[in-house]
Amino acid sequence: MDGGDDLTGLFERERPRLRAVAYRMLGSLAEADDALQDAWLRAERAGLSGVENPVGWLTTVVVRTCLNRLRARTNRREDGLDEAVHVPDPLLGPAAGADPEQEAVLADSVGLALMVVLDTLPPAERLAFVLHDMFAVPFDEIAPMLERSPAATRQLASRGRRRVAGQAVEPDPDVRAQRAVVDAFFAASRDGDLDALVAVLHPDVVFRSDGGRSRPQMSMTLHGPAAVSRQAFTASRLSPFVHPILVNGAAGVVVAPHGTPQFVMAFTVRDSLVVAIDVLADPRRLAELELPPFGG
Repeated sequence: MDGGDDLTGLFERERPRLRAVAYRMLGSLAEADDALQDAWLRAERAGLSGVENPVGWLTTVVVRTCLNRLRARTNRREDGLDEAVHVPDPLLGPAAGADPEQEAVLADSVGLALMVVLDTLPPAERLAFVLHDMFAVPFDEIAPMLERSPAATRQLASRGRRRVAGQAVEPDPDVRAQRAVVDAFFAASRDGDLDALVAVLHPDVVFRSDGGRSRPQMSMTLHGPAAVSRQAFTASRLSPFVHPILVNGAAGVVVAPHGTPQFVMAFTVRDSLVVAIDVLADPRRLAELELPPFGG
């Protein structure tokens, strides 16, 4: 497989999987696309002559690009150049039931709350965990990417797995049941019913909001039903502009007064209680999202 047409065809066939790898590595759709572009340029220059495992080689090129980006990002954070609260880019789709095919695709995605936890892992841990646990790549194939032994790579993935298990909650599988809980949340907020609002919040509920550099007042992390319910009542005036969508395959909303998106909210619902709310409120990043259709 050393012809240009063969390489083009292979890359296009693998693009969805490679983009999924890059997104879970980086939490940024734009950076994921950039990583794929870098991989394509390298592959086009090198060709596949003599490459025994072309799919594995393409994966390696994408992953190494992502690893470099993660390490650069870690350096920026250590220098205090990134925001304290960061919500990864959400994957958006129409509300449950609106498009069964799209709903099925999104249901296979990773929840935004899990993406938030992945964003806290050191680069090497994230790489080992994502490739092994999410894409079933063997440790002996991951190890050369990290310049570690397979045993050391296994330990990295294990540490990442423990962190994820301790911080990320697997949501209820029924999206329609999730939607009922989210609808109850906004109904209680709109009606000013504190008891009803607290009733749908988990005792350990966490609220994370990323306003970016242009809306720093919207960057916050809140813990517990009391703090989260106060924030919900503060934003209750926006209830008429809430439109249901899917966010990373789970029930979420876009808040769009007069058709202009102000917030994307992802809800993690477990045992019919809201465990986490992740809000993207950064105008710059909201403008870059491909929003599904919603009412004005």
